[in-house]
Amino acid sequence: MTLKTTEPFWRTKTLDQMDTAEWESLCDGCGRCCLVKLQDEDTEAIAYTDIGCRLLDDQGCRCRDYPNRQAQVPDCVRLTPETVRAIDWLPPSCAYRLIEEGRDLYWWHPLVSGDPETVHAAGVSVRDKVDAAEDELPLEDYIDHMVRWPLRLPRAAARRTRS
Repeated sequence: MTLKTTEPFWRTKTLDQMDTAEWESLCDGCGRCCLVKLQDEDTEAIAYTDIGCRLLDDQGCRCRDYPNRQAQVPDCVRLTPETVRAIDWLPPSCAYRLIEEGRDLYWWHPLVSGDPETVHAAGVSVRDKVDAAEDELPLEDYIDHMVRWPLRLPRAAARRTRS
């Protein structure tokens, strides 16, 4: 008798092949993509801030109005396979980016761990790291909130397996 092992969908499908439920489940709930980003007019370089989108629940690390987010926040980027390939500001831990690059998910991703809290326990999420919401600060103060941590992974989170 041979045992049949089934690989998880993210290891066997491309982003283009995923159905809506699979696509939505790739979001790990870190909230990093919901941080305000600044773009240098001359170099087009992107800098992250510790300022959250006005719809970001900075403790739950999810959008407060996901179905209507683009109507409320016109510059909210809807991720599709095409936009994942086109934008260069997705955090290095982003499952959409990882899958597009042919890499596997980290141990703390809820699809791997089975627990939506592991993204927070691993220190990957924006929980307790957001200083303000975008509607709480004047635009001229945004530059004072530039941070690098969204582009890095905590050391323990970067391991492929749980310690």
